[in-house]
Amino acid sequence: MPRRLIVTRPLAQALPWVQALRAQGVDAVALPLIAIEPVGDPAPLHAAWAALSRCDWVMFVSANAVERFFAERPVGAEWPSALRAGSPGPGTRLALQAAGVTAIDEPSPGQADSEGLWATVAGRDWANRRVCVVRGEDGRDWLADRLRAAGAQVSFLAAYRRAAPLLDEAAGRVLAAAAAAPLAHAFAFGSSEAVARLRQLCPAADWSASCALAGHARIAQAARAAGFGLVKVLPPQDDLTLGAAALAAALAEA
Repeated sequence: MPRRLIVTRPLAQALPWVQALRAQGVDAVALPLIAIEPVGDPAPLHAAWAALSRCDWVMFVSANAVERFFAERPVGAEWPSALRAGSPGPGTRLALQAAGVTAIDEPSPGQADSEGLWATVAGRDWANRRVCVVRGEDGRDWLADRLRAAGAQVSFLAAYRRAAPLLDEAAGRVLAAAAAAPLAHAFAFGSSEAVARLRQLCPAADWSASCALAGHARIAQAARAAGFGLVKVLPPQDDLTLGAAALAAALAEA
């Protein structure tokens, strides 16, 4: 039976996905379960811009990290043309390219994560290299641990904070309908945090008849732990239209 697909990304990202999915004939609706907000004090971001010339590598954990970092660029500040940036996947790379960064390291196609990025850059000489990891207020330390073990000097920079969005009346109706008729709904998850937020909002819901489309194996694991009966992993795509087509095809098979 046709399912309504609920896109759980932050609102600014969810709306283009909903539009692209509807163009594929999918009954898609946005239900942002994560909000991306500026950090309370932008001073460390401004200081990081001033120190870019002393960095050897800057790794951005997500497109959100790129967008919030560049949103705080001081007037007159420029990204050094020779400075390489690290990206764990196509969405982050596209955000970097949109910001004017051209020297980008990323995983091989089909592996969009820190492990894939490390496979790309592990062979370099990292001894005493100064690395900045731009992320939210917290996150995984896996790549930083590998860099430090290789001799790099790693620092973290918080460019944004994740928050639980306030659901309006329309969003509340979408959530209630999904909980009442899980077989008629599917969820597209772009983060494990969104899965956790759904569990907080609907602690008693039974998702065993519902479907979760996940952007990574870790997200899929979180969805299975939340009780989703059918979970599919769809690697990120370079192109929004291709990504929407892949989601539509996976939904049709569910």
